[in-house]
Order: sequence, then C-alpha cells, then structure tokens
Amino acid sequence: MSSESVPAGRSLRRYLVAGLLLWLPVGVTFLVVRFLVGLMDQTLLLLPPEYRPDVILGIHIPGLGIVLAFGVLLATGVLAANLLGRRLLEIWEGTLDRIPFIRTIYGGAKNFAETVLSDQGKAFNKVLLVEYPKEGIWSLAFKTSEYLGEVQAKTGKDVVCVFVPTTPNPTSGFIIMVPRDEVIELDMEVDQALKMIISLGVVVPRWTSPEQAASLASRSPGT
Repeated sequence: MSSESVPAGRSLRRYLVAGLLLWLPVGVTFLVVRFLVGLMDQTLLLLPPEYRPDVILGIHIPGLGIVLAFGVLLATGVLAANLLGRRLLEIWEGTLDRIPFIRTIYGGAKNFAETVLSDQGKAFNKVLLVEYPKEGIWSLAFKTSEYLGEVQAKTGKDVVCVFVPTTPNPTSGFIIMVPRDEVIELDMEVDQALKMIISLGVVVPRWTSPEQAASLASRSPGT
C-alpha cells in the first residue's frame, strides 16, 4: 500500500461520515413524521366513505387527518369543559368503572395523562442522577412522584419515585424508589436529557458551573 493511499482512504471515510451525519437525521425525521402523519390519517376512517377527502377530491392528500384529529380534540375539549360535557363524562367514566379489566386500564391511563399533561403536574419536570443498577454506576432518571404514602411509611425513608429510561428508546424503562438524599438533581432540561439518552450519550448538553457563570458575568461589559 502506498503512502498516498492512506490519506485518500481517510478522506473517503471522512466524506462518508459527513454524508451520514447529514442524511441520517433527515431520514429519521422523515420516517417519524411520515409515521405520525399516517397515524393521524387513520382518523379519516371515522368519516362515512362518501364524505372522505379521497372520494370527494379524487386524490389522496397526506396529512388531512391531522386537521380532523385537531378538530376532534378541540371539539371534545370544549365539550368536556362545560357543565353538560362534565356530566356526560361522569356517566361515561362511571360505566367504564363497572367493567373490571377495562377500569384498570382506563384509570391508569387517565391518571398518567392528568399527571403529565396538567399544568400543575410535577412529573417528568426534573432530571436526576441515581445510582442504578448498582452503587457507583450512575443513570439518568426523571422524577415521577414524591408523595408515595405507604411506600414511605413501610420503608421508613423519604423516598421519591423515578423513571430510569432505556436507550435509545426512552419510552421503556424501570420504575424505582430511591431515598431523596441519594438522588442528585441536574440543571439540564428534560428535552436535553432525552437527546442524550436517544443519542446513546453522544449528545451531551453544555453546562456552565455557577462559578463560571459568575466569572463570565463579571467580565461582561457594563458590570
């Protein structure tokens, strides 16, 4: 192998990596958006066949299901917010509560949605470091609950419930209860932690210590 072939090989590898870095995020984004648009388009099946856009327009336009899904969500939200809607919702939930298996699934999903989507909810708003799966090994986690009642009473400790996600799929993971004084709260935002998890730890958010921030502030003009 000549001395000139090595740099050429390195250049080829560098160009290939540069191409992957450009197209891989684009491809993943395209696939995710296409999946979500296709999922939303399934809501068009709720319409009678003769009123579906494909039949009326004669062509298929991807994404029209998003409009219908948005309208359904808005309409049901308006209905659920008034007195009549709340009464109908109580009747509906009362009916589901009488079905043994269904009430467990519905109740769990409802509690999760209320906790995560509520403006006052405190779930998934803190990124933590916990020693998991063993002492000396640190994992990123999200605080999900800090009022555990029976768990705190029977352990005799002030514990918090945290979710330790897996990588690169953060929607799966483990629920563990950790003593409050054994968790470390991080400054990074939840979306920054998710990027770090999905990227297998490659994308690490930039962090400035309080000392560095104070030093930079003291050097800024006008101080």
